[in-house]
Amino acid sequence: MGRSPVLGRIAQVRPGERKAVALAFACNFALLGSYYILRPVRDTLATSFGPEQLQLLFTGTFIGSLIASPLYTALASRIALRRFLPGVFWFWLLNVLLFQGLLALAPQSRLVAGAYFIWLSVVNLFMISVFWSLMADLFTAPQATRLFALIAAGGTLGAIAGPLVTRFAVSAAGLDGLLLIAAAGFLVVIALVHLLMREKVSLRAGGAEVQSSSLERGLPGNPLEGFGEVMRSAYSRNQAAFMFLMTWVNTVAYFFQTELIARAFTALQGRAVAVADIALAVNICTALILIFGLGRVLQRFGVTTGLLLNPLIMMAAFVVIALSPTVLMIQALQVVRSVSQYAIARPSREICFTVVEQSSRYKAKNVIDTVVYRLGDVTSAWMQAGLRWAGLQITGSAGVGFGVSVLWGVIAVLLGRRYEALRAQRAGALTDARGTGASS
Repeated sequence: MGRSPVLGRIAQVRPGERKAVALAFACNFALLGSYYILRPVRDTLATSFGPEQLQLLFTGTFIGSLIASPLYTALASRIALRRFLPGVFWFWLLNVLLFQGLLALAPQSRLVAGAYFIWLSVVNLFMISVFWSLMADLFTAPQATRLFALIAAGGTLGAIAGPLVTRFAVSAAGLDGLLLIAAAGFLVVIALVHLLMREKVSLRAGGAEVQSSSLERGLPGNPLEGFGEVMRSAYSRNQAAFMFLMTWVNTVAYFFQTELIARAFTALQGRAVAVADIALAVNICTALILIFGLGRVLQRFGVTTGLLLNPLIMMAAFVVIALSPTVLMIQALQVVRSVSQYAIARPSREICFTVVEQSSRYKAKNVIDTVVYRLGDVTSAWMQAGLRWAGLQITGSAGVGFGVSVLWGVIAVLLGRRYEALRAQRAGALTDARGTGASS
C-alpha cells in the first residue's frame, strides 16, 4: 500500500500511521476549538480589571498552578493512565458547566470574572500539556519530527473555528452560552482520547513503530516527582528555561493587547469580538505554516533550528516596537508573537519530550508546562507593573523583551543540541537491541 498522496506531500504520513494521525489531528482540533471559545470569554472578563490589576490575576493563576500540579501528579501515580487521561477532561467539562451557571446568574460579578480567569488560565495549560504528553507517549522521535507539525495544525484549525463561533454566537448566546458550546466540544475530546489510547495498544500489538510505554498503570513516584525531575535533569532544566523565557515574551505582548482593547472598546461584547479577531488572524497564519512549511523545515534543518527561529523573530519584533510604538505595530507584534509561538516553538518543543522516559513525559512536562509557565507569567506581570510605575511602559517593556529574547535564543540552541544527542543515543540503543535479538 502506498502513501496517501495528499498526506505524503504534506507530512510524509506512512500507511500504518494514518489512523493515529487522523485521530490526533481531530482531537487537537476539538480541544483547541473548545478552548478558543473559552479564551475570549476569559480575556473579555479580564478587561473589567484593567492592566493595572492584571498582575494580581497572574499571581492567583501561579498559585493555582502551584497547587494543581502536585495534585495532578498524585492522581497520575495512583490511577492507570488509560482511566486518568479521559478522567481529567471529564473533570474540566464539569468545571465549564459550573462556570456557565455562575456567569448566567451573575454576569457582572468581578468575583466570578476573577475566578473564571484564574481557573481557565490554570486549566488551559493542563489541557494542552495532557494532550501533548499523550502524543509524546504515542509517537517516537523520528515520527514526531515528521508528524507533530501536522497534528499541531489540527489544533490551529480548531483555534480558527473557536473564534468564528465566538464572533457569530456571542450576541445570541451571551458569554455564558458560549461555555455550553465549549462543553459539547469536550465530549468530543474525551471520545477521541479513548480512541487514541486504543490505537496505541493496537499499534504495539501489531509491531508498528510506536513508543513502547504502557497506559495500563499509573506513573511511579510521589506527587513532587515532577519538580524533582526538573531540578535533577539538565535537559529538563533547559526545557524549563526555554518555557520560562518564552512566557516572559508572551506576557509583555498580552499586557500590550489588554491595555489597547480596554481603551478602544467599552462594551464587553465588543472586546470579545476584538480578541476573537486577533486570534482568528493568528491562527490562519499558523495553520498555513504548520501544514505547508514547518514539518519540512524540521526534517531538513533539525529541531534546533525550529527552537531558535522564535527568539530570532521576537528580537526583530521588539526592535521595531521600540522604534515605532504605535497601536498598529503593537497589534502586529501580538500577531507575530502568537504565530511564531504556535507555528514554530510549540511543535518544536513538544518533539523534545519524545526522547525522555514515560514518567517525565507526564510529570516533569506538566511542571514545565504549568508551574514554570505561570512563574514566567507572574514575574513578567510584576515587572510590567514596575515599568508602568517608573513611567517606561511600552518602550521599556520592548527593551526588556529584546534582552529576554536574546537569552531565550541561547537556551534554544542548548536545548536543541541536547535533544539531538539524546535522540542519537536512543537510536543507537534501539539498533543494538535489534542486533542482539537477531544474533540470539
